[in-house]
Amino acid sequence: MSQYLTENISKITTNTLQRMRDQGERIAVLTAYDYSIAALLDMAKIDVILVGDSAANVMAGYKTTLPITLDEMIYHASSVVRAVKRALVVVDMPFGTYQGNSKIALNSAIRIMKESGADAIKLEGGAEVVESVDRILSAGIPVMGHLGLTPQSINKFGTYAVRATTDDEAQVLLENAKLLDQHGCFALVLEKIPAALAKTVTESIHIPTIGIGAGGATSGQVLVFHDMAGVTQQFSPRFLRRYMNLSEEIVGAVEHYIDDVKSANFPNESEQY
Repeated sequence: MSQYLTENISKITTNTLQRMRDQGERIAVLTAYDYSIAALLDMAKIDVILVGDSAANVMAGYKTTLPITLDEMIYHASSVVRAVKRALVVVDMPFGTYQGNSKIALNSAIRIMKESGADAIKLEGGAEVVESVDRILSAGIPVMGHLGLTPQSINKFGTYAVRATTDDEAQVLLENAKLLDQHGCFALVLEKIPAALAKTVTESIHIPTIGIGAGGATSGQVLVFHDMAGVTQQFSPRFLRRYMNLSEEIVGAVEHYIDDVKSANFPNESEQY
């Protein structure tokens, strides 16, 4: 059993994550976008809930994360925060709310924190977003970084292939990781990069690294809940482990319900007033 779980911590903080990293305890992260799922994740004692801009894909059906708005992210984040007592809640800043203008970035981050009650924000990028990171941190808002495959830049790269596979790209990613660490990010997501590089990055910086498709040497792991639980089926990358087949369970339950209604088996005498 994890020492932090047995200590019955009432609220995970950024400081908790740093202590977990320093003492070698892995950090478990899942996404959530609504009250009901967030409540279940918190009940299970997940360490971090990420209100990801992946809501654009799994909740709204968009092909990329780009269309989701700041208002929509605040709506999802507020729903999650109302359910959570223990986990650290981190909210993705959506595309267009921080790139290229640090004043807009600060205003966006302040809106997320004030209107949702979240604990921290996450943004994608390295040197190009450092000014935004600095300005957001100056307001006392914790920032999680994100390097490697950065879905908000999909139109730039044109593919979801593994990132930083060449020596030059790996060196740039490592330098960006060190830069985000030096500028005060409390953690760093590493997405879809070679496991050896993720290990090097993790050993080269002081803050926790959270991997997704980045091997087992990172400080923790994150998956999209809907992928991990088998709600979605069309997305099957190598790094995804499905812990259940919820889509099959739901379809089966609905079919059973339909059959009971049509056969007048529901409701029965004990289910009416």
